[in-house]
Amino acid sequence: GPRVRFGPSPTGFLHLGGLRTALYNYIFAKKHQGTFILRVEDTDQNRVVPGAAEGIEDMLDWAGIPPDESPGRGGPAGPYVQSQRLELYGRASAALLHSGAAYRCFCSPQRLELLRRDALRCQQTPRYDNRCRHLTPTEVAQKLSQGLDCVIRFRLEKGVEPFQDLVYGWNRHEVAEVEGDPVILKGDGFPTYHLANVVDDHYMGITHVLRGTEWLASTSKHLLLYKAFGWEPPQFGHLPLLLNKDGGKLSKRQGDIFLERFARDGFLPEALLDIVTNCGSGFTEKQMGRTLEELISQFEVGRITTHSALLDLEALPEFNRIHLSRHIENQGLRQKLVRELQGLVELVYGDQQVHPDVLEKEYVERVLLLRKGHISLLKNLVSSDYSYLWVRPLVSRQQLQTISAEVDEIGKLVLGLMTRRASALTVEELNKDLRSLQKQTRETKYSSMMQLLRLVLSGRQHGPSVAEMMVTLGAEEVCGRIRRALSS
Repeated sequence: GPRVRFGPSPTGFLHLGGLRTALYNYIFAKKHQGTFILRVEDTDQNRVVPGAAEGIEDMLDWAGIPPDESPGRGGPAGPYVQSQRLELYGRASAALLHSGAAYRCFCSPQRLELLRRDALRCQQTPRYDNRCRHLTPTEVAQKLSQGLDCVIRFRLEKGVEPFQDLVYGWNRHEVAEVEGDPVILKGDGFPTYHLANVVDDHYMGITHVLRGTEWLASTSKHLLLYKAFGWEPPQFGHLPLLLNKDGGKLSKRQGDIFLERFARDGFLPEALLDIVTNCGSGFTEKQMGRTLEELISQFEVGRITTHSALLDLEALPEFNRIHLSRHIENQGLRQKLVRELQGLVELVYGDQQVHPDVLEKEYVERVLLLRKGHISLLKNLVSSDYSYLWVRPLVSRQQLQTISAEVDEIGKLVLGLMTRRASALTVEELNKDLRSLQKQTRETKYSSMMQLLRLVLSGRQHGPSVAEMMVTLGAEEVCGRIRRALSS
């Protein structure tokens, strides 16, 4: 089967753009019984953030798209971290020097900076002028004996072959005409991206490279490297950009597209996988609420279009609502949510005398099943609107009598109703029932009766409708709260 890779730089957290690239690679691998590899591209050592590589692998696991081979899991083609493969890049550039496809460049950083400034002053794109390409073997030996620093550059030849991109079709970029010979090995023995990714894709047996469209223009350069090595290149497929819904770049600055943030805010990974594929292309259908299995079965690489994918993050709560409902319906996943919700209740209401009854599995599970479809995040259930579920109100009979003198009568009527209706409480039925109960009181207005019941059930003046509270609390809890209030 195919071998594909996701190669992030460990310079920070995994964000939605990275997740999407990883996801397409994962789906492609699983669709064709292939292997998904995580390779950490840390050759720019100045930018490496300690712990970032582990964080990226953790987030892929969290998202449910774990790599088959990776720094954490190991595998037959390791090491999976570029800084541990320097010897390989050294050997590869030596082979190119030997064949004449690469050469040593002794230009000082000062000279390169002057070239850059001149070009910008003349409003041209800065490029290296290939000066050292023309050094004779004697001149090279002389400079080396003087101990001068050097880098290794790859000789760009004119006449690149066109290649067929899986998404963009036939492509070629005449790189020699627009840029100078690129550095492939730096003075410190570290490779640049161009060399490292070609060498690693070859030795790791990568068959398909699915990466962001920002690399499309470099692919001709990479194919020249494959040719210089005499290696068979993989197939390339470039994924269109992931942009904000207004067409701007996703902002990493606000930290609001990092996976850690979504995990911390309680979004389900399924909702993120669904939204980033939903705004993109490559699938036979577009409905919300697709599972990873459905994404894999619906995926066809030929269906990826070149249009930018516009991500509307404001729709994420709606995606999450659908996936959360699916989790609640599934008995196994529901137990996990019950434990999570019990933890949230203790965290948010722990200092407010939460009664053990309201943390019982059966109660918490009933709440989940009844609020399914009404909440977009599990933590909505511990917001102040729902505090009545977890904190039993301390309401005195005197407080209630200021609202209506008929406290006892109303209490008895509702207790009777609850016993009759216990099994099938619905908001619509209860609203009718409460209307007819009010007609059996002597002088209490409907609004006062509601005010009274809301206070008995929640201890608050405002909040959800009384019928909704009764349904969610359940007959048993409603009766308990009424009896406690009447006897206080």
